[in-house]
Amino acid sequence: MQVYPNRLKAAVEQKLAAFYLIFGDEPQQKLEAIQTIRDVASKQGFDERQSLTVDSQFSWDSLVEATQTMSLFSSRQFIELELPTGKPGAEGSKVLSLLAGQNNPDLLLVIHGAKIGKDVQSSKWFKLLDKQGVYVPSYPLEGNQLEQWLSQQMQLAGLQASKPICQLLVDYCEGNMLAAKQEVQKLALLYPNGNPSLEQVEQAVVDQSRFTVFHLVDVLLAGDAQKAVKMLYRLESEGIEPTIILWALTREWQTLQALLFARQAGQAPNWNQHRIWGQRQGLYNSAMQRLNLANMHALQQKLSVLDFAIKQSQINRPYVELCHLCLMFIPFNLDSMPLDYGLSD
Repeated sequence: MQVYPNRLKAAVEQKLAAFYLIFGDEPQQKLEAIQTIRDVASKQGFDERQSLTVDSQFSWDSLVEATQTMSLFSSRQFIELELPTGKPGAEGSKVLSLLAGQNNPDLLLVIHGAKIGKDVQSSKWFKLLDKQGVYVPSYPLEGNQLEQWLSQQMQLAGLQASKPICQLLVDYCEGNMLAAKQEVQKLALLYPNGNPSLEQVEQAVVDQSRFTVFHLVDVLLAGDAQKAVKMLYRLESEGIEPTIILWALTREWQTLQALLFARQAGQAPNWNQHRIWGQRQGLYNSAMQRLNLANMHALQQKLSVLDFAIKQSQINRPYVELCHLCLMFIPFNLDSMPLDYGLSD
């Protein structure tokens, strides 16, 4: 059964499952999910907890032994197993499948790790554990969802959660929920009366938004120019090489052009061929409503010029030109603003 992090507390309090599978790239969501399970498990007699990590030195026998070792003070076993890659290998798959088949009411197993793909979710061990347990996908919150989460965190910390303050925190901490949580805790210490002004919050917080090139691509596909420019500024301040962003833009140009060619030929998008899954299909549909093959031709020319200029070290401020290219994905009419690097000299 799949339960999203914002509904996990209610689900766990209603019924504690035997197995929890918590995977994703959002550390704050994972920490909160694990802590929620710990709190409820403790109330139900799982007083002692063992933590194991699957690394190069790990032996799966240690997990088997942990499930069979009974403490003098507790007969209920609570084990947290960190599986960083999400892939236990042949031996681990066999052990986890056996544990799933034991149906032991005195064993609670929480497995957590980084984001997993369909290959892991389709594996035998995962399906067996998921059948008797709960899968919790932990993903970064954005926009309204992040604002609602921040409002809840502020209320829990005894702070008044006005909409302008929550929006400010979203702008400063988007892409980094762990930092957002820390900012809320800091505000609770700085303003114990629970009612800081917008100006006080603005002075107290630090811009801790963290974006990747892949976040930037999604925002461009969605057509959000303002957010794309902000992300570019953050990526530049973090020292991301311009060639990495150029590579990502070139890849998206190739994908979009192929999809637009298929549409012109009357063919439906072949999402599997381009490895476009789930919600990202909607992003590409949105981009194809705005862009056409003429836009793709213009992009191709500008991408080639910038690629050559960077390789020849003939450009002083590559992020200015990258911003120009990003806006062409929206698209803006930038014909009157050519990328001129003086290559004809």
